[in-house]
Amino acid sequence: MYKPTTIKDIALALNLSSSTVSRALSDSYGISEKTKKIIAEYAKKVNYQSNPIALGLKNRRSYSIGIVVPELANSFFSQAIAGVESIAYENGYHIIITQTHDSSERELINVNHLAQRSVDGLLISMSSGTSDYSFLKKLHDNGLPIVFFDRIINEIETFKVTSDNFSGAYNATESLIRSGHKQIALLANAPQLSITNERLSGYKKALADHQIPFRPELVRNCYKGGSDYQEVEDAVKELLALADKPNAIFISSDRISISCIRALKKLKFDPQKIRVVGFSNSDIVDLLQPSISYVRQKAFEMGRTAVEMLLKLIKSKYPITEFETKILDTELHWKSDGLKNV
Repeated sequence: MYKPTTIKDIALALNLSSSTVSRALSDSYGISEKTKKIIAEYAKKVNYQSNPIALGLKNRRSYSIGIVVPELANSFFSQAIAGVESIAYENGYHIIITQTHDSSERELINVNHLAQRSVDGLLISMSSGTSDYSFLKKLHDNGLPIVFFDRIINEIETFKVTSDNFSGAYNATESLIRSGHKQIALLANAPQLSITNERLSGYKKALADHQIPFRPELVRNCYKGGSDYQEVEDAVKELLALADKPNAIFISSDRISISCIRALKKLKFDPQKIRVVGFSNSDIVDLLQPSISYVRQKAFEMGRTAVEMLLKLIKSKYPITEFETKILDTELHWKSDGLKNV
């Protein structure tokens, strides 16, 4: 029967005390770098694996992190989670992933379930259906470390990481204007989301900088974020039915971008008459016909940054009172004759 190597085994082999080995493996102070190196190399040689259950009992930690996202099928969130995993597992933490499908009820259930499972911290990107954040504030006030990513809120003071949504939307809209489009519609997510307001502001600023009047009738909100195809198709139909219809559409959400292209194809639109630019991290976006230009977010980096922030909160021996909101750049991939990064 396989018997895993223990701290006691390493101590016996190296003629050291178990406490010295334990403190060295946890990178504690008071152990020389030379000793730490010897112990780490031997632990790797014998394939030593720490016991998270034993560690949890000793340190009152579960060594697990809860993640709450709107949708796992969304390429952006799957890439962000991969970023979280790349850091979490290196630090001996496991992750528990839940999805809300943009439902406030499901979000509340998921968050409470994770809290009851005694996760050491929570990473969350808000549901588009949530406007009451009191359940999160209560958990945060009771000491649960929480970090927000992508869809962030102002109601709770903690670490946050998101994209430069304003600049991403501004650059996309301005590129449409410079390519000769002035009637530019906007398909956006639910209005209460941080990303929606930031991208709307970037869109409006680009119009204003080029002396193009903002037309509210060209803006449509898709409250279910593209997961309800019919909602997106209805929005596209309404835009195309306008007397002064748009000749371009800027889409501020990954899933809405895919649903919009599907709707335009179903409605047999002329791709020469409507140009489409959207936020998208999907690997299939370059295969779409007709092709679309797109804004790509640094999803993997966002996941890594978010979990690093959370681990800082979890591991801190003293309360942290100064927090950072990190803004990551976006990349505009503009399609003309070929793919060009702007």
